[in-house]
Amino acid sequence: MAGRRGRSPEITPELLLRAYSIGLFPMADSADDPELFWVEPDMRGVIPLDRFHVSRSLAKTIRRNPFDIRVNTAFEAVISACAESAPDRPSTWINTKIKTLYATLHRMGHAHSVEAWEDGELVGGLYGVSLGAAFFGESMFSRRTDASKICLVHLVERLKEKRFLLLDTQFTTEHLKTFGAIDVPKADYEGMLARALASPNLAF
Repeated sequence: MAGRRGRSPEITPELLLRAYSIGLFPMADSADDPELFWVEPDMRGVIPLDRFHVSRSLAKTIRRNPFDIRVNTAFEAVISACAESAPDRPSTWINTKIKTLYATLHRMGHAHSVEAWEDGELVGGLYGVSLGAAFFGESMFSRRTDASKICLVHLVERLKEKRFLLLDTQFTTEHLKTFGAIDVPKADYEGMLARALASPNLAF
């Protein structure tokens, strides 16, 4: 993995926030691996908020309001769902240590979830970290068609409303590219990050 650094010492929530501020984030080799390592990609995935794209078919689905979209009502359930294996994702990098760290960041007001509910059941969602005017997307899951996509649309709308400057996706995927995600060199990303962190912490 490009930009991977060594195994990390004991990570505290404060150290984790410091790492985000300099372009690092943690991962585990698998959900069963108790250790974490720092990642600093040579090419960073971002979604320019002013170039976010929603397909006509997804926009049509959103107009039907198929889900009840909520924010920060079930953060730990969202991260647990993101850690589960799925047919298109047999293993994940979210281990117990990550769940514990990000749950603490959530209680500190720095980690957030956007959730899709259907008939009282959590059927999709995403979570990430906010710092300054930056939002660092971590993972998403979907148990219904388009549930995570609709959560992403709501996330971007919220970030624009709150005047966030940076939506970091860590890496790009073909799925994220359909929304406008791009790869930027590390040096360019560092400039984007510095501008976003020059702002006081924005309310999510």
